[in-house]
Amino acid sequence: MKRRKFIRLLGGAAATWPLAARAQQASDSKVHRIGLISLSSGPSATDKGFQKGLKDLGYLEGENVVIVFRWASGNQQQLPELVSELLSLRVDIIVSGTTEAILAVRRIDKTIPIVMSAISDPIGSGLIASLARPGGNTTGLTLLSTDLAAKRLQLVRELVPHVKQVAVLAYWPHQPTTLLFRETSDAAEKLGVQVHLHKAGNIDEIESAFDIMTREGAGAVIVQQNAAWSGYLKQIADLANKRRLPAVHESSDFPSAGGLASYGPSRFDLGRRAAFYVDKILKGAKPSDLPVEQPTKFELVLNRKTAKALGITVSPTLLAQADDVIE
Repeated sequence: MKRRKFIRLLGGAAATWPLAARAQQASDSKVHRIGLISLSSGPSATDKGFQKGLKDLGYLEGENVVIVFRWASGNQQQLPELVSELLSLRVDIIVSGTTEAILAVRRIDKTIPIVMSAISDPIGSGLIASLARPGGNTTGLTLLSTDLAAKRLQLVRELVPHVKQVAVLAYWPHQPTTLLFRETSDAAEKLGVQVHLHKAGNIDEIESAFDIMTREGAGAVIVQQNAAWSGYLKQIADLANKRRLPAVHESSDFPSAGGLASYGPSRFDLGRRAAFYVDKILKGAKPSDLPVEQPTKFELVLNRKTAKALGITVSPTLLAQADDVIE
């Protein structure tokens, strides 16, 4: 059941534009071609938000815009080939929420405009110079928020009050992993919790990581977000539940797949906002002149069925704060 939505505004050099009225229609004089590339195996909530954002701005698929999708299905080695395919189709702009995909684009073409739909660490990954002045050919939205790691760890503590050791499961080729784990470690020190990083690539390595964290006595696990594991969420949730490890993720897709909980930016909202960047660039704006936005809308999702199976009692306060509770 749906619960109340809550919005949190973050400071920083993030530019926001008001939602354009339908009167501000996209130009009908040209059919724009937009390339969308990801490590995931299919459309995500971000992609659906992007399509909705385009429609709100007057871009109608098949009429004045064509979106060309390319999915790597977790195979990072396939990204250069998929990028080459998009470029051969002469797309006007490329949209991606995958750091590795954007880096693959830039290795092949350093001039095509790129819009980030949801990138964890665009500065540390070398995609932009700064949020206020991204420079180069890349702009858009970042997942970067200095206290999200702390919020997820606090969520673990609320769900498992006496937890002393928390495992962090991360996709090892993902460049933002170092930053994300450092933020989690900083938050853990303040909360008096030990955290241990477990890196994995494919599903076999993920299962091995769960075996190790169980042997080491982890009381819960935080699964770091990455597009490559989008097709593994149910398997990851099942592995955690089988070992009776309460698991928290950034994406709401995780509790929907059977995981315990998630807290993070609204992926749909990020995708919708990415459409505004595409619109401005198609109308002549330079990516280097468009400041990068930080998230402003966050969602807490709980799977009450999983909580009961794990013997966890979710407090009335936490239930009241949830945007969605899966029964």
